[in-house]
Amino acid sequence: MQKKPVSFDLLKPEPLLIVISGPSGVGKDATLQALKTHDLPLHYVITATTRLPREGEVDGKDYFFYTKEEFEQMIDNDELLEHAIVYEDYKGIPKQQIREAMQSGLDVILRVDVQGAAKLRELCPDAVLIFLLPSSNEEWHDRLNHRRSETVQSMKVRLETVKRELEYLPMFDYMVVNEHNKLEEAVDTIIQIINVEHHRTVPRKITL
Repeated sequence: MQKKPVSFDLLKPEPLLIVISGPSGVGKDATLQALKTHDLPLHYVITATTRLPREGEVDGKDYFFYTKEEFEQMIDNDELLEHAIVYEDYKGIPKQQIREAMQSGLDVILRVDVQGAAKLRELCPDAVLIFLLPSSNEEWHDRLNHRRSETVQSMKVRLETVKRELEYLPMFDYMVVNEHNKLEEAVDTIIQIINVEHHRTVPRKITL
């Protein structure tokens, strides 16, 4: 009787769907921009929108720009992973770019607000959800104040929003502190998370 040969060729990473979220002002965009400089095998999701391009924005790079009629056709055809109306314009995530990236073996990473992350958790239970945090309340307030667009009322609204967003924290898989002037530390932690996820004995499975 021929014995079955032993093989330790078991590590076959499945592509991940990585969701970066957190409160306004925590530095989600800056974190993604810094992550891009590491030249990792990641596909950064490009959002579809019906708003008009701003000066310097490029279709297919900054956003996918569609007419309202085209976007609503995409909704009817179930071509969007999730979508919402933001300031009277549609915004959404096309499924096709995620499928194509994963079929080529790339991990997919996207940035959404906390409510969007909750929706993605429901739609894709095996997504990797990462919650970005400031190092302190004082730092968070300083970041918002540096925008010079916050009023007393808008700060009050943001504070109430953050209180609600923190209630979603148990839904996330990881927390990463993005401390002022220590952006690379946050990026390194995210890279470590991705590496660990690719060494799970039971890989996450993403179906769209």
